[in-house]
Amino acid sequence: YISLSVLVVYISAVGSKGCSEKIPMVARVSIVDYWGHTILDTYVRPTHYVEDYSGHKTGLKLAHLENAPLFELVQLRVAEIIKGKVMIGHTLWTALSVLGLSHPALYTRDLALFWPLRKKLKSRSIIDLPTLVQLFMCREVGMGYEDSLELSRSSLDLFRCCEELFERIIVEGAWPCNLPPSAYAQYFT
Repeated sequence: YISLSVLVVYISAVGSKGCSEKIPMVARVSIVDYWGHTILDTYVRPTHYVEDYSGHKTGLKLAHLENAPLFELVQLRVAEIIKGKVMIGHTLWTALSVLGLSHPALYTRDLALFWPLRKKLKSRSIIDLPTLVQLFMCREVGMGYEDSLELSRSSLDLFRCCEELFERIIVEGAWPCNLPPSAYAQYFT
């Protein structure tokens, strides 16, 4: 098992209706092993001009990214790390899409889509990770800025709390998650 989380910044592009759209671009990638030990924690050099660093949420600035490893190198490294591994996270489709990678759906454990958590909270919508961790683990996440390493470890901790149920449902031949948004289907093989 590995747990993956990313932080994004936004570039601007002209959309189909001539309006400016914010497009997410990976800015930081964090991967930890089953015990929360860091496998990878790196910033990513932007491939385009960054319109919005979301600094109020992430604390990210140009200085963090300007000398970071190139996107292509980080993408290759992440692909090597996740290959053949069960990947844990929250809204994994976002991470996979900004990394331009795909992963076997059977090898994903996405807590944003795990219906037993959503059912317990009587929610049909996706609940953010800090809220899930607060409600199920009585722990605060992201007290200052979003930190992809902290989010990756928090996803893993929450998964370990429900791992037995998650894996039992799969062994019994069912799938314990709702589907990710259909626009992201290409990132799951």
